[in-house]
Amino acid sequence: MRTVTVNVSFQDSLLNEIDKTARNEYRSRSELIREAARLYIQRQSQWNDLFQLGDMAVQKQHLNEHDVAAEIEAVRESKLTLS
Repeated sequence: MRTVTVNVSFQDSLLNEIDKTARNEYRSRSELIREAARLYIQRQSQWNDLFQLGDMAVQKQHLNEHDVAAEIEAVRESKLTLS
């Protein structure tokens, strides 16, 4: 796979943390940043999938904001009574 070099600016403190983590994991700074970017993109994709699922449930069940807020409140109250 072809790679492209890019310039990215970091605050000194963040770059120090990146370098420290990379050293602790015996890998390069570039490797660590690539994995961080991949994980971020994967996590955002999972969140998008989750929100789409929620939107589909809302449409399918014809829910509105009040219905959702009431359900959240009911779940929170049930958790309080369990503790």
